[in-house]
Amino acid sequence: MRFGLFGINTGPCGDPDVMRNVSVAAENAGFESLWTAEHVVLPDPQAPPSPAPPLASFIHPFTALSFIAAATDKILLGTGITLIAQRNAVVLAKETASVDQLSKGRLLFGVGAGYLKQEFEALGINFEERGARTDEYIDAIRELWTSEQPAFAGQFVNYKGIQSRPLAYQNGGPPVIVGGTSKAAYRRAIQKGHGWYGFALDVTSSQESVEALKTFSESTDRSVDLGELEISITPRIPLTDEVIKQFEDMGVSRLILLQTGKNEDQMLKNIDQIAKDFF
Repeated sequence: MRFGLFGINTGPCGDPDVMRNVSVAAENAGFESLWTAEHVVLPDPQAPPSPAPPLASFIHPFTALSFIAAATDKILLGTGITLIAQRNAVVLAKETASVDQLSKGRLLFGVGAGYLKQEFEALGINFEERGARTDEYIDAIRELWTSEQPAFAGQFVNYKGIQSRPLAYQNGGPPVIVGGTSKAAYRRAIQKGHGWYGFALDVTSSQESVEALKTFSESTDRSVDLGELEISITPRIPLTDEVIKQFEDMGVSRLILLQTGKNEDQMLKNIDQIAKDFF
């Protein structure tokens, strides 16, 4: 089992010194990866399904990961997730390829369609089109990551006769990890993703998602170039050896743990304790 740490750009890690110190400590402790959260804006006042109070700070994911890349050497840098349908695909290709280059191939590109209608309204993007945009943007971004003569013709993205450098550092581009528990997200992960990411799940709901992925894989085409679907989970239950074994038995290969602690000292102590108990 590999272990990641979620929320490296929010909460106490919204402070740059804390972000850097926690990132370095996680790398030294043996964590495999660090993961950002993302919301461009939040509804004010907070109302379901908004996950955070309106004044919660979310540092831009790729800005945070570039900062962390400079302070670390080997820990992987993941977005958990990027709200891809809210972006300009061509600009996002540039951002992601740049982080992949600056980190020398450590980017994990987690993506999701989004679910807060207020965000889409503030950005002037049609909420109902988010699924179609997500599917198309993945393809358009991969083309810009990898092609010597990039060209793309779609419903939302069209380009030709251009260059966007740098290309991605990783051959084929960063791994795409699709988040979400909708039917569309499961299909998207199988069709277009190297992996699938389930957020804040217990053992039962994780098993249900794994079974759903297996079911959809029987009727969904998957390129052999994507390899076996890698499953990542952020558990919303306390970690024990038994819980880890349950996740391993269902085929989960990465647990992305929620950051805990109200300040830097508490977070560093928790990182050390997790490493001592489970690594």
